[in-house]
Amino acid sequence: MSEPSIAPIRAWLATAMDHDVSDAIERLRRAPDIQQIAVMPDVHLATDVCIGVVVATSHLIYPQAVGSDIGCGMLAVAFDGAASALRSPRVAGEILASLGRAIPARRRNRRSAIARPADLDAVELSDRTLQTKRRVDEVIEFATLGSGNHFIELQADKDDRLWLIVHSGSRGIGPSIRDHHVSRGENVGGGFRALDATSEQGAMYLRDAAWARRFAEASRQGMAIEVGAVIEAALGARLCWETAIAADHNHVSLERHGGREMWVHRKGAMPAALGQAGVVPGSMGDSSFHVEGRGHEAAMCSSAHGAGRALSRTAAQARVTEQEFRRQMEGVWFDYRLSGRLQDEAPAAYKDVRAVMRAQRELVKVTRVLRPILNYKGT
Repeated sequence: MSEPSIAPIRAWLATAMDHDVSDAIERLRRAPDIQQIAVMPDVHLATDVCIGVVVATSHLIYPQAVGSDIGCGMLAVAFDGAASALRSPRVAGEILASLGRAIPARRRNRRSAIARPADLDAVELSDRTLQTKRRVDEVIEFATLGSGNHFIELQADKDDRLWLIVHSGSRGIGPSIRDHHVSRGENVGGGFRALDATSEQGAMYLRDAAWARRFAEASRQGMAIEVGAVIEAALGARLCWETAIAADHNHVSLERHGGREMWVHRKGAMPAALGQAGVVPGSMGDSSFHVEGRGHEAAMCSSAHGAGRALSRTAAQARVTEQEFRRQMEGVWFDYRLSGRLQDEAPAAYKDVRAVMRAQRELVKVTRVLRPILNYKGT
């Protein structure tokens, strides 16, 4: 009896791969219909499939290789004002307070709903339970930030121009879509469940996931508009939408690589086709990079989506004291009252983003480097 084919792996690593990460990727490599795997330099352990991994299949869809936060991504937009206007502690404090009112982190804090694009409401999800949850969640979660590593950050480029970056995803509805379709997938071993793209169930997942991507993108735009209003009121600077860079990093799409069409799953990996613009943020205390893709086929035209965690949240909470967290954040405005609840997001919990960028020189070229000025996170 012949051995099952094992997918080829290409990796661009900033640091040596942990054994747990290596084992998880090897398990994925042996799953049915896995044609190719690319490992990004921000790779780190996560449930089912590691973050920072790109997977190609010919016909099977793996919702676990997209993850729960479907459509999570970045939106960067410049202002027509100077970052130096944020030097004042008073101004920074006012902006942080205003952001907290304008963009709540969690659904229970939503005081008023932000209008959603009509095309979102026009789409029906595949299952009644999903549709019911969506009607409840999207009203109170649309244009809310969420917690964890999601953030809103004001940044400065080399010319002191003020920039905004928003990182958020599909909030509560994304995990519901993932869980619903995973439960209906075929058990293919290794802890994975798969859907055939040509089947009705596979088509339903693809439609629901595409809607979640649009929801997440529109939600980021909604938050950016709210931030724009806060900054215009505080500094008189306006968003310049012609500068916008948008990219998401949790999705599956039908793409052509190596002369054939494949279903490319990205979980914590950003598309990087030739000339395609993207954003690679560092930790909340480090630089971010605007990039253009080089269209590297061996990576399935992909890139890292950020610095990637170096420490688990539990390890970071144990190792980084509140005082040490504040030291690492020196020079960046944030809500100091949250120091004790943000230790798992400390800069030391993440890889060196410059090492990540060096490791993926084949994948993207840097077009702009930005330094953090003010960071707003949900808790």
